[in-house]
Amino acid sequence: MNVTGTVVALQRYPVKSMLGERLDSAEVTANGIAGDRTHALLDVETGKIASAKQPRLWRDLLTMSYAEADEEVLSRRLGRRVRLVKEAPDGTYLDRARPDEVLEQGVDAVVGVDRSGLAPGTFFDFAALHIITTASLKLVGRSDFERYRPNVVVETDELEYDWVGRSIHIGQATVRVIVPTPRCAVPTLAHGAWPADTDALRVPSRINRHEIPGQGMLPCVGVYASVERAGRIALGNEVRA
Repeated sequence: MNVTGTVVALQRYPVKSMLGERLDSAEVTANGIAGDRTHALLDVETGKIASAKQPRLWRDLLTMSYAEADEEVLSRRLGRRVRLVKEAPDGTYLDRARPDEVLEQGVDAVVGVDRSGLAPGTFFDFAALHIITTASLKLVGRSDFERYRPNVVVETDELEYDWVGRSIHIGQATVRVIVPTPRCAVPTLAHGAWPADTDALRVPSRINRHEIPGQGMLPCVGVYASVERAGRIALGNEVRA
């Protein structure tokens, strides 16, 4: 196996759409990094999962820490009654804004129209892990990788899109890279200390579109991966293909 890079950042997001937690090491399970997206906020009025992919209602979640996940406090700050849940009720779905509509109309003008189900037992949109390389960040001119909410950042000259369909070994874990990660409105929004910036989507939309099965050519940054072998990963681990 060839060394392709080194792990330079690890993150998990205990509550969906809220700020993440930086880690020095993590256990990777079949459901991704232990403790990642184990909870979400449920909109009591609509029965939908609160997601910043519908910015009109939930953009402020990206400025809040999971340590602030008190239902009464969050309900007051968000202006909507929310409930912290560990499992999505049957039939629950979330709304998301389509990337091209975000760029054409702005995040406030877009109401989520693409309704996607949630992976059983988690609050992932699609896959257990999200990986980004520094080469990909350089391509789109970003250093603020937090906007894209990856679990693993790999320092390498390789683009992660070349890993699709391959097994990648990270520390004690092995993951299977599935598909490029299509981007939505979330990277354009204020995220923690980072201000709103539409170029976080506009630039990938112009120079980094990839074919997503059933969806066409979409702006992407990063890749989704599934877990083939559980194990511990840490900062400084070699990444091998």
